Amino acid sequence: MQIALVRHGQTDFNRDGRLQGSSDIPLNETGIAQAHTAARLLAGEHWDAVVSSPLERAAVTADIIAAALGLEVCGRYPSLIERAYGQAEGLTKEQAVERFGTDWPGEEDFDDLQRRAVAAIDDVAAANPVEALVIVTHGTFIRAFTDHVTGLETRTPDNAHSVRFAGTPGAWQLVDGLVRK
Repeated sequence: MQIALVRHGQTDFNRDGRLQGSSDIPLNETGIAQAHTAARLLAGEHWDAVVSSPLERAAVTADIIAAALGLEVCGRYPSLIERAYGQAEGLTKEQAVERFGTDWPGEEDFDDLQRRAVAAIDDVAAANPVEALVIVTHGTFIRAFTDHVTGLETRTPDNAHSVRFAGTPGAWQLVDGLVRK
């Protein structure tokens, strides 16, 4: 199986450097344009199915991609939502550190996120047994999964960019898109 983990298009929070985490922030005009660009790039390849996080920014990105591929989004999985940043959501990283230090109340631990991301990708892939699956999700979520698969510390992908993997649940290998930190 081939999977493309696609980060949603830009939101105002992304543009402004604010932590959005599990907050449901919509795409802005740039993000919609980015989703259309991602869709055009993916349309040059064969994909069997598209799924996404239920958060609006990922869901709309997935809808745009699916339409370009002539597909319907076949699932919205809560397990694919972004890392929760708790009380730091809506703040810049600098503001969060100033207010809370480095321990933000309600923030999901990165190791917990990584375990959740691995389980979520495995479960979503198993529930959609196709040859090529597009999974539209979130930046830190993708980084956590990529770090696990590669054993490296990677950088969060840019909005509407993808990281590609091949394999089966529990046995993924990076194909393309690795960005070292």
